Amino acid sequence: MMKDGRIAIPSNGQGGLNGTRAGHFGHCDVFTLIDVENGEIKEVSILQNQEHVQGGCMVPVNLLAENRVSALVVGGIGMRPLMGFRQVGIDVYHDDQRVDIEPVVKDLIAGKLYEIKNDQVCGGGGGQM
Repeated sequence: MMKDGRIAIPSNGQGGLNGTRAGHFGHCDVFTLIDVENGEIKEVSILQNQEHVQGGCMVPVNLLAENRVSALVVGGIGMRPLMGFRQVGIDVYHDDQRVDIEPVVKDLIAGKLYEIKNDQVCGGGGGQM
């Protein structure tokens, strides 16, 4: 169960709690950032994703680390960025069932999502697990 911290959700378009999740975190339009205090959603902000060129999968890792993110929810992720997030202390959780952001956030706060294990990574690109 998540009591305090900042959750990042890769999002389509303008993002936000009522927005939808992007399928591939590295190529999302924006990240919806949700600040959680005492198990409740306190604040929602939008962080513009940065373009990352070939081999630049550490760009979103560094961007989220700089913005004090403590947890990320993805539908899929490659090994390199997963290792990068672990190095900067960001926990990566998995949910590929729903696209609406708010219920995914509530599930994470309630402790219903699982951290991604090494054998659950995808090969990168658009491929799902």
